[in-house]
Amino acid sequence: MSFHFTVTHREGLARRGELRTPHGVVQTPVFMPVGTRGAVKAVTHRDLEDLGAEIILGNTYHLFLRPGGDLIARAGGLHDFIGWHRPILTDSGGYQVFSLATIRKIREEGAEFRSHLDGAKHLLTPERATEVQAQLGSDIAMVLDECLATPATRDAARESMERSIRWARRARTRFEQLRSDPGAIRVTNPGQAQFGIVQGATFPDLRTESAQATTEIGFEAYAIGGLSVGEPPQVMYEVVGQTAPSLPEDRPRYLMGTGMPDDLFECVARGIDMFDCVLPTRNGRHGMAFTRYGQINLRNARHADDPRPLDDASDWPSTRNISRAYLHHLVRSGETLGAMLLSEINVAYYQRLMRDIRAAIANDTFEDFRNQTRANWARGDIDPR
Repeated sequence: MSFHFTVTHREGLARRGELRTPHGVVQTPVFMPVGTRGAVKAVTHRDLEDLGAEIILGNTYHLFLRPGGDLIARAGGLHDFIGWHRPILTDSGGYQVFSLATIRKIREEGAEFRSHLDGAKHLLTPERATEVQAQLGSDIAMVLDECLATPATRDAARESMERSIRWARRARTRFEQLRSDPGAIRVTNPGQAQFGIVQGATFPDLRTESAQATTEIGFEAYAIGGLSVGEPPQVMYEVVGQTAPSLPEDRPRYLMGTGMPDDLFECVARGIDMFDCVLPTRNGRHGMAFTRYGQINLRNARHADDPRPLDDASDWPSTRNISRAYLHHLVRSGETLGAMLLSEINVAYYQRLMRDIRAAIANDTFEDFRNQTRANWARGDIDPR
């Protein structure tokens, strides 16, 4: 198998590991920059490589609608189509369908929705999501699941969770069929792995039941879905802490769509290996910088005449060399360069944070590093002038 995961170090429940895929090795814990449509917003592939990003995330919903799985398959798969030859994970599109609440309908067959592009009606089934991802040829393909809004009643959570399990079985059946006999579908990455997704809202017993049923299906690895949809952070931490021990020790654990820096610490400490979120690039496009001093809003007038860089000790040149005054000017002027610089600065911060977390776990200093990082955030960025 070209997909393999090894835990190399532990500190408490925190794990450092290596994830081997057909397109390279990923060091974990890892944060995956989100390239929804095959592009990480405002950050070039060259910068991503220089930043040390080992894996990015694409989205089946958006790529299915435009440019389409058939076209990408003819190009040789998503790696060749976009020119990124490191690992890629593709989400199934379940969350995007969930976000289309007013123009979608969930039924047993799948998710029926109208395209946000042209209003055309589509039916995304577990089988179809699996087929499109086989065409895309990502290294990791997610099953189609139903993402439920928070708060949810227990009955609604159970109904949704059980449907997600049934969909997972169908997705796995189709995935295994494509391995042995692709038929009319062009499979562009025969070494693709498929992850199951645990649901159950904020109900611990439903999460445990979902984890057991999903692992019995037999995926290469497992994700925790249905969080970061409105619940308080502490509730999310509790659900993660209750769910992660129900997942296999020898497989990576992926917490979907979660990404504030403190969330990463809390969930690594609970045994999570993989993360993704749009925050680094989204916040960058809105003038926010993530730094070791916490978030800095470059729109604030106090930065207009500040010659200091964001962090003169950073190992990323844009963070270390460009003045806050210039970043403020770019943001206030609406210059594209401002969004690009702050997006790469934020991705750099996240990649550095994850490298430091991995090193701390290997050195058995994870708790010390977490406490020191939080102390820096709490102290904030003090202007010495």
